Amino acid sequence: MLRLTASIGIAGAILSVASGCTWQQAYFSAQGWQRNACYRVPDESERARCLSNANMSYDDYRHKSEGPKRD
Repeated sequence: MLRLTASIGIAGAILSVASGCTWQQAYFSAQGWQRNACYRVPDESERARCLSNANMSYDDYRHKSEGPKRD
């Protein structure tokens, strides 16, 4: 269920970017979708982990997604 919601969020982000929004705006939009999905997770520890990821700042997300820099 969470993967489906994440996929929907990613698709929404792609559509937002294609329509002229910035990557950061798309990230914030997808973050809202993910946060809503987290609140539907019945297990409290899984919900907390989900919300932790959903509340990650855009800068932290970019740093994490880029991985280690190569020279």
